[in-house]
Amino acid sequence: MADERIEEMSLEDINLSSIHEGEVVKGKVISVKDEEVFVNIGYMSDGVIPKEELSEEERANPKEFFKPEDELNVYIVKVNDGEGNVLLSKVKADAEKVWDELKAAMEKDTVMEVKVKEVVKGGVVAQIKGIRAFIPASQLSLSYVEDLNTFVGKTLKVKVIEFDAEKSKIVLSAKEVAKEERELKRTELFKTVEKGQRRKGTVTNLTKFGAFVDLGGLEGLIPMSELSWKRVKNASEVLSTGDVVEVYVLDADAEKNRISLSLKELVENPWTAAVKKYSVGEVAEATVTKLTDFGAFAALEDGVEGLIHVSEISEERISKPSAVLNPGDKVKVKILDIKEKEHRISLSIKQAVESAVMEENSKFISTNKDEPMNTLGDLFKDKLKNFKFEE
Repeated sequence: MADERIEEMSLEDINLSSIHEGEVVKGKVISVKDEEVFVNIGYMSDGVIPKEELSEEERANPKEFFKPEDELNVYIVKVNDGEGNVLLSKVKADAEKVWDELKAAMEKDTVMEVKVKEVVKGGVVAQIKGIRAFIPASQLSLSYVEDLNTFVGKTLKVKVIEFDAEKSKIVLSAKEVAKEERELKRTELFKTVEKGQRRKGTVTNLTKFGAFVDLGGLEGLIPMSELSWKRVKNASEVLSTGDVVEVYVLDADAEKNRISLSLKELVENPWTAAVKKYSVGEVAEATVTKLTDFGAFAALEDGVEGLIHVSEISEERISKPSAVLNPGDKVKVKILDIKEKEHRISLSIKQAVESAVMEENSKFISTNKDEPMNTLGDLFKDKLKNFKFEE
């Protein structure tokens, strides 16, 4: 860039025919006034830098920038400003140097910091030492940006992704830097994340197949089956976006860039207690949770569900469980079988009714030996009402 755009000339080499508008030359400060700075550039006329051409800063005080004998590079705006002086600009000279720096930054993939000045159509504008640079909305962040105005005044880490000096075009990207930082964090985290660990994270997204949790630059997934020991239809039943949670690491695969997490592993498996609490032949209360063609699932408590086969719902033949049951119904069930390893319990409403009738029958016989015997329907009609299914 320097060879093509900037021709710096020493005070000794410069002559009357060698200076031209658009060149950058070396000069030495002669005097500093309130509104301008006079510079010797080795020409027949002195050069003058107006106050507004000293710096990008508004209301810049020339005396704060220079003193006599200071050497500097200046840009020749006009050979004759109309008063016999050469009109100079330090701002433009600095800008010429910046173009070289920007070209090198793009070639070397350098990260730099810029401050966002304003919002324009399609993105924002930042200043790099006097050079206007454009940052498209799509290059501001890893996520979608709804309001560009929130970036005004912010300092961003960026890279040059497009460079065209002839058209004075510079395009920057903060997104590329954010991507690299994220990948670096992932790499470092994968070195420390191990199966069996407990980690804290923030819920970032809920989906139909689980919840994503940010562990500090690296996201892991809690599958639906690992959200709770009880049946969960939607992740929102357990978590909300933004929740800070402790999770258990089920697996961490750096090659596949995948981390599997669990919430339920951090609480006691309710089946462990259920095996000790319930026994085969016992009658208990359950809540119907799900209906299928082959039967109904009912929860004895959170996380402990059993199956009531369609043949065990009623003495009467029914076409499908929904004919007599609804999710949420409270029912009495008899425990037919418990398979601890498989986490399976077989239940029966029909046999729970039979057990209740037999119990009442036994009580009646033992307390009413001398009274006339009525029919079973007369004796147990009130008890049977508790188990009756209405179509």
